[in-house]
Amino acid sequence: MATAAVPGLEVSAARAHTRRSHGAFDAVEFRTTDDRRLIIRVPRSQAAESEQSADLVALRALTPGVRSRLDFAVPSFIGQAPIDGTRAVVTEFIPGVVSTADQLTAHERLAESVGLAIAAIHSLPTGFVGDAGLPRQDAVETRESVVALIGRAADTGRLPAALLRRWEEATDDDTLWRFRPTVVHGTLTADSILNDGETVTGVLGWSGLAESDPARDLHWLLTCRGAAAERALGAYIAAREGGADAHLPQRALLYGELELARWLLHGIDEHDDAIVDDAVGLLDGLVESVHDHSSEPLSPETGPILAVDDVERLLDETPLDRLPAERGGAMLTDSYDFSELDRQALRTSGAPPMDATAPIPLDLSDWGDAAPDGATAPDGDPDAATRDHARGDDRSTGAPSGDVTDDQARRNSASS
Repeated sequence: MATAAVPGLEVSAARAHTRRSHGAFDAVEFRTTDDRRLIIRVPRSQAAESEQSADLVALRALTPGVRSRLDFAVPSFIGQAPIDGTRAVVTEFIPGVVSTADQLTAHERLAESVGLAIAAIHSLPTGFVGDAGLPRQDAVETRESVVALIGRAADTGRLPAALLRRWEEATDDDTLWRFRPTVVHGTLTADSILNDGETVTGVLGWSGLAESDPARDLHWLLTCRGAAAERALGAYIAAREGGADAHLPQRALLYGELELARWLLHGIDEHDDAIVDDAVGLLDGLVESVHDHSSEPLSPETGPILAVDDVERLLDETPLDRLPAERGGAMLTDSYDFSELDRQALRTSGAPPMDATAPIPLDLSDWGDAAPDGATAPDGDPDAATRDHARGDDRSTGAPSGDVTDDQARRNSASS
């Protein structure tokens, strides 16, 4: 399929490639005779196909001129070929390590690089977004979309009154919604970022590229527990040179709380009582945090927000067996970070690591993210991540599994 997608291509070796996307894609990393590293991916569902299509539109919109403003690599589209009613897509393979959010903010140099990388995305000129037909949302439209989400959650009859009141007060606070839209990655989490241990080397998963609220890309960063997390945010704000509004952190945390509402709506849309019950439990836990008045307010007009540790605790408590089976569905949202959850799953599964760098003889008989029924998908790098809501998939990385200590989430691994 790779040679069909890329005329003249000669493949010398290949290996199954997985980023714990739980079967959303089949994928193979391969080397060419001229020593290029590429990756071919085939979606296994309509949701995955839609995500892949959005990613291709975004990658084409990121022209060489736009990319020249970024200090990290972005995958390049190489070719595609039809297969079984869908398409196999070949892109450049970006080497690097996928780290957890806490690892990315554990040391000052890497944390600063993360902040600068996000700021670089948000500082891109917005004109190309409209030229490419990508989504554009101003502050008023962003606020209206949040109001609509809250309304949908309230209509379920399962949203606690205290949270409804709290979120409505936040949307009623005009000061919270005075911001200038920027280019946003749209599905950014720690799993989207590749690094070499000191600097960001690549960013993957651009299917959510848009012009919108920059706070959408920061929720995961604000819930990091790394020792240098504040350094990352400080580097971001400094690099924006006054472009970051004063209430950006509050909106980012509001988006984080609303992820629980999205989880509830996902369960209802899927008619899954287990997910609904889990979401209700998480929302009840959030109510307790609101009532104990132990954290900072969303804004002067609203009650206390969920503390960073409480956000992490609630996400940690989400049962892994209740998560959607694949990325790109209604659950995938912009800021829900499943890294901790997926690490817990791998600890219990005992899946052995394998060398993520050595190619194997060309053999496509057992390939990709999709595991056989009842089996575990092959994982070339236990630290690789693959977004929910409906905030995941293949991550390009060439680092040996021993280079990373924690396992990555399957969310937000966007197509690359």
